[in-house]
Formats: sequence, structure tokens, C-alpha cells
Amino acid sequence: MSRVSKHAESAVNTVDAEFVREQAEEIFLDYSLLLDEPQTSQAYEITKRLLDICGAIVGLVLLALLLPIIAIFILLEDGGPIFYRHACVGQYGQSFMSYKLRSMIVSADDYLRMHPELLQVWQKNGKIEKDPRITRVGNILRSTSIDELPQMLNVLRGEMSLVGPRAIQFSEISHFGELIELRQTVKPGVTGLWQVSGRSMTSYEQRCVLDCIYVMNRSFWMDLRIILKTILVVIPGKGAY
Repeated sequence: MSRVSKHAESAVNTVDAEFVREQAEEIFLDYSLLLDEPQTSQAYEITKRLLDICGAIVGLVLLALLLPIIAIFILLEDGGPIFYRHACVGQYGQSFMSYKLRSMIVSADDYLRMHPELLQVWQKNGKIEKDPRITRVGNILRSTSIDELPQMLNVLRGEMSLVGPRAIQFSEISHFGELIELRQTVKPGVTGLWQVSGRSMTSYEQRCVLDCIYVMNRSFWMDLRIILKTILVVIPGKGAY
């Protein structure tokens, strides 16, 4: 077993192993293979990129149709910008700007700094349940994941993939410890294993492990299953905040 696999095994042992097993079985993975070395082929990389391009085009067309209506509601609520962008960690640790429809108040970062108790929760979990910074329009955008449609531009540009580990900010790297080495071997995804495993209801540690499990077991069919399951999770807005 390689150094990376040992890190992954150690990480799996720190979270609810039964939870991890259940998520693996739901996407038809053999749990006994979860700690094997990542094995991909050139054919997989080519088909994955073609899937990304096709999916990104569909997503951007959908965004173009919805954007005029969404923009009006965002402007009517607080008059702020339509889009939000921030620096994310990409493949091999490269930085890129991720785009989303703005779902929070304009001064969201300042608000967090002025409320240390919320900042502490965000630093620990990467999420805040019932986040007071989210606008009324933003609640709808997040529950339906429409706010993430602009990331299809990142997919088309090759900075992200439809399926992969969650896009994180540089301040979150420390949560992954030595697992960050494994995680950064692939592009972050618009959706991924943790997003279809409870989304925000999972702990940060579980999300870290699920991201790495995806990296170590990724395949074209696994990507398709995750995309299908994403649709089934997004429709009822399960676990989103």
C-alpha cells in the first residue's frame, strides 16, 4: 500500500465507517476496494472530458434561459451584483476563479468577520446551518443548486469537471492534511460523491474522505451514476443549505 493509500485508510478510520460503506454501496462500489491505488486510463480521461464539454454546454444554455429572470430578482432584493466569484484550489494546487450566482448579501465576508461565532463554525465545517447571510433569492438558488450553473464556464475552460471533489478555497486546505496530495491529482467537480451523500448534512471529515474515495475509484460509469444521483438529490433540495 502506498503512502497516499495509508493516509486514506487512516482518514476512513477517523469517520463513521458504516456511513462511508453505505455511500459506497449506493453507487455500486465494492467497499473492499476503496483503498486501492487510483487507476484510470487515457480512454477514461478523454470520455470524461467529452462528457464535461457536453454537460457544460447544456448547463450554460440553461443558465442563459434562466439568467434574465434570476438577475431581476437578485437586483430587486438588494441591488447588488448578479455573480459571485472567489479563488479556488484547482488540479495540482493551481488557483482559478470559480463563478456562481450570488446567493448571499453583498458584504457576506465582512459579516462573517464581525461575527466570530459564525466564523468559527464556518472554519470548522465549511458550512453554516441557517446562514443569516443567505438572501431570500439565494435560498431558492441554493436549494435547487441553480447558483452553481455559472461553474459550467469553469468546466468548459477545463478548470473543473462535472464530477470531482468539491471545489475548496485555500483556507480549507488544512482540513485535508496529507490527503490534499491525493485530492489535488484531479480537477474539482460541480458535483461529486459527497454532494450526493447528504450534501451539507455530512460532517467535514466525512466530506474529506468521500472526496478522496472518489479520486481513488473514479470511472466513467461512476461519474454517470453520480450525475444521475445528483439530479435525484437536487430535485427535492435534500440536505442543501
